[in-house]
Order: sequence, then structure tokens, then C-alpha cells
Amino acid sequence: MIYYKTNEEIELMRESNLLVSRTLAYVAENLKVGKSGKSIDKAAEEFIRDHGGIPGFKGYRGFPASLCMSLNDAVVHGIPSDKFFTDKDVVSVDCGVILNGFYGDAAFSFAFKNVGLGVENLLRVTRESLYKGIEAVVVGNRIGDISYAIQNYCEKVHGYGIVRELVGHGVGRSLHEDPEVPNFGMKGKGTLLKEGIVIAIEPMVNMGGKAVKQLNDGWTILTRDGKPSAHFEHSVAVRKDGADILSNHSFIDDSVKKNEEIIDISINC
Repeated sequence: MIYYKTNEEIELMRESNLLVSRTLAYVAENLKVGKSGKSIDKAAEEFIRDHGGIPGFKGYRGFPASLCMSLNDAVVHGIPSDKFFTDKDVVSVDCGVILNGFYGDAAFSFAFKNVGLGVENLLRVTRESLYKGIEAVVVGNRIGDISYAIQNYCEKVHGYGIVRELVGHGVGRSLHEDPEVPNFGMKGKGTLLKEGIVIAIEPMVNMGGKAVKQLNDGWTILTRDGKPSAHFEHSVAVRKDGADILSNHSFIDDSVKKNEEIIDISINC
């Protein structure tokens, strides 16, 4: 069942998503070689609670942390660990909060300075593909139009692999609502986009093949070929005049520019 949001509810969701965005910006400030994922996660949880929110992921279906933190060949759902970051790491961070009774959900991938141009390009293309999908968020279009735009840009244009087993989703009073939002598909297929639908669009893109596997921890999803992966996400409301992006990556870009240890992958969008 799809839950259509009123204008008032969408504004409440904007507040929850802006807290997610500010939390990710705080993460960007604190990402340093020699720090651990666990220390970042602890700081992020404190940041969320200090700003009146509740970590949306911690305890969700038993997940043990406030952030999903996925390194290098981890696609999504990585558990923050005691392992120290190196200057060759990709760190994809997914964050959710509950504020005003609604979930906010967004993600951003960070690259330390020595990942290499190939990995940097993967992140840039993945981020660009998110906005290709958002451009298709038009009343009267279908979910498949979003899916096709992302898949075509990543696979056909750039030769990367789109993960099939994991998809975007509706979001609202629950973290995962209908409809599902795959990153692959056909134009004109799937759920009709109507005003008031709020969806989390989240390309998960592999440098190599599309195949993935799961670690024994029951959460972490890895690329099967061991090549790096990237993940970006916005929560977006369908409005009569187009997409209304409720999260805000510009906060994160500002923090990245101040952190000399990670690469600025700002794009024109």
C-alpha cells in the first residue's frame, strides 16, 4: 500500500531529511585517516540525539549501529567497526533518523585522497545517476522511468554494474514503504507517480559486475568480484511541478571542501 503525504507531512519529512543531511555533513568533517567507523558512528548518534532526533537505523531489525558504513567492496549495510580508515578507502555512509514521527533517509559516498581516478570516477558517475533518476520524477511517469534513467547512465554509458538485489523504496512513518524503486528497469513500467508519493532513490553501483554476496554478519553486502562500489541517496517527494528533494547534499559538499583528506566530488545538478 502506498501512503500519500500531505503538504504538511512533506514539510515534516523535510525536517527529518535535513537532520540526516546535517549528520552526514558532520560525518564528512570527522572522516580522517586513522579514525575508526565505530568512533564516527558514536559521534553521529550523539549529533542526531542532540538535535532532537532518534537514530532510525539503530535497532531496526536488529541492526547494531546508527550509520550503515560500507567500505570499498561493501555495497551497503556495513556495520561500523574498530578498523582504522586508510587513505585508499571508499566509505559509503547511509543515515536515517526519526523526527516529527517521520523517517529521513539519505546516503553519500566519500573517497580518501589516494583511491585513484578510476574509483573517483565511479563515485562521480553514481552521484550523477541519482540526479538522472530524479529528473524522471514527474507526475504521470512511472517508477520504471526512474529505474531506466539510472541503469542506462551507469551500465550503458559508463559500463558499471547495477546491483539487482537491493532497491530504493517509499519512505514515511516507516523506513521502508511501497513502492520499491529499482535502479534497473524499463520506461513506462511500474507504479504510476502521483503527487504525494515520497521515495528514497538510491543508486548502488559497482565498478565491476552487478553480482553481490552477503557476509556472515547477516548485514554487509559485498561485490562478488571484490571491486569497489558506491552509493548515493536522496529522499524525494513527487509534486505536481516535479521532484522535491527533501534531503540536501550541499551541506555535505561544504564539509568535504573543508576536509583535506577526502576528495571533493561535487557535480553540477
